[in-house]
Amino acid sequence: MVNKPEHSPAKLSRRSVLLHGAACVTGAATILVANANSAKANPLPKTAVSYQDTPKGDRQCSNCSLFVAPNGCKNVVGEISPNGWCVLWRKA
Repeated sequence: MVNKPEHSPAKLSRRSVLLHGAACVTGAATILVANANSAKANPLPKTAVSYQDTPKGDRQCSNCSLFVAPNGCKNVVGEISPNGWCVLWRKA
């Protein structure tokens, strides 16, 4: 009689790790967007919204509905560049 282990260790493939990671990122992005759309949203740190000092194509802070001239944002803590961009960008 061959002894078989009752519980075999779960094998994680690269695909399953990537799929679970993508699901986590999507969930986090959904939470950030929901927070940005909230009337009582607390400003978030630049790192939490993937802020960058350069535009993303034609999307930049100065043409975002959350932009507060001359260098502020309703949902991001601190000063930002009018030419910057983050994941909260919304067409003005």
